[in-house]
Amino acid sequence: MADILLAVSASVSIYKVCDLASKLTQAGHRVRAVLTANAAKLVSPQLFEAVTAEPAHVTEWGESRRGAMDHIDLARFADLVVVAPCSADLAARLAHGMADDLVTTALLAVPAGVPRLVCPAMNPHMLDQPAVVRNFAQLAEDGWIAIDSGSGYMACGDEGKGRLAEPAEIAKAIEDVLSR
Repeated sequence: MADILLAVSASVSIYKVCDLASKLTQAGHRVRAVLTANAAKLVSPQLFEAVTAEPAHVTEWGESRRGAMDHIDLARFADLVVVAPCSADLAARLAHGMADDLVTTALLAVPAGVPRLVCPAMNPHMLDQPAVVRNFAQLAEDGWIAIDSGSGYMACGDEGKGRLAEPAEIAKAIEDVLSR
């Protein structure tokens, strides 16, 4: 079984990621969630702690700080990285090597060779923007494995591609990568 670092950005689809974290834990993996500040506004980090029995992180500043260098501790934990849901904002920051919060600093500190999966979730029009397409192409060039978004009705009322892949599909992709 693997130690999985689950990076979570803000999206209505975050509810699916709570289910994914639970499924991965039930399968015997250790899962640690690190949430962007906006993701933590949508769902409490305590929910991830409850379904994984592992600490969840949002910032390495202030009272929620867990160690001297939380981003390094999280990076060292990871046998595999999963970014789900991955917003357009987080994809841009990752593609450009930005390190402006705990999620991005931790992901930049993950050693080379650790498998990385990214699961986009956003409005279909956002997903089709040239800048977003370029950012995901850059992530692929950098070795990230993309789990394609699904199509269908979106929370905003639009229809099209951009729905977060289903938890079972993401879990299967994780198992496939781990079995290599």
